[in-house]
Amino acid sequence: FRYKHPTEEELRALEGKPPRPRGRKERWANGYSEEKPLSVPRDAPFQLETCPLTAVDVLVLRFFLEYQWFVDFAVYSCGVYVFTEAYYYVLGPAKETNIAVFWCLLTVAFSLKMFLMVVTRLYFSAEEGGERSVCLTFAFLFLLLAMLVQVVQEETLELGLEPGLASMTQNLEPLLKTQGWDWALPLAKLGVRIGLAFVGSMLGAFLTFPGLRLAQTHLDALTMSEDRPMLQFLLHTSFVSPLIILWLWTKPIARDFLHQAPLGEVPLPLLSDSAFDSLRLWVLVALCLLRLAVTRPHLQAYLCLAKARVEQLRREAGRIEAREIQRRPAP
Repeated sequence: FRYKHPTEEELRALEGKPPRPRGRKERWANGYSEEKPLSVPRDAPFQLETCPLTAVDVLVLRFFLEYQWFVDFAVYSCGVYVFTEAYYYVLGPAKETNIAVFWCLLTVAFSLKMFLMVVTRLYFSAEEGGERSVCLTFAFLFLLLAMLVQVVQEETLELGLEPGLASMTQNLEPLLKTQGWDWALPLAKLGVRIGLAFVGSMLGAFLTFPGLRLAQTHLDALTMSEDRPMLQFLLHTSFVSPLIILWLWTKPIARDFLHQAPLGEVPLPLLSDSAFDSLRLWVLVALCLLRLAVTRPHLQAYLCLAKARVEQLRREAGRIEAREIQRRPAP
């Protein structure tokens, strides 16, 4: 559900003013042509009515059509991927190109395009530069964190960066030596590291405000589900899912612990390396599905911000125009 803002007639009734004539001639006859905009006290006792949310209501939201197009494309891409994998599993063609990978890459490319388009329009097209300054500050902060993460050894954090660079060096070294460009191999490795740090910096900067909004909606969703402990557990699990992923890729407390569990005097291996890798991937998929499952409570908490804004408005002093009151409940 969503909250409906009070109409101008309702606000006029609270002020004790007669309804405004609708016809132009009637307004001129009653002297309404030069009337000032209606203003009411900020603590006026108006109520926000609720109504079910329909598809027509969300059409006016910014970027909704682009978001709907991307969701449809992602669903179709998943269908193509499942069908292609089933086709390869049943028939096993050896000389045909797997187009499922191409569709997955297209989905990732369009997701980044949508993400950058929304962020640039919201933060870098505004006249006030407050959002831009915050984004740039966090960009430099996450750039430092990204460079520090790359310094961590593979024995601590399993990023796979060192094996990947070693494989790239092994494949590029013969080609560069034949061209006399063996001097460019360290530059290529440095370029990969700088590129990864830059991508991490940009993602961290652009996700700063969405992260703050997610934290606020998480608290509001917990407040709205006080009588539903199972939903609260799912919300908490979804919120700490990045820490769960970080724990699974931290070798001393994940792989080493499960590979040599300290049960008794002799360490007992609970999972093999291949089983642990499969477990991590399945946990990642499960947490992604959990995020999708708790999207509805988060969106409802976001829609309920209208009530909180009106309550904050009533704690202020002075008068406010009716149009401003009608804009305040909008999330």
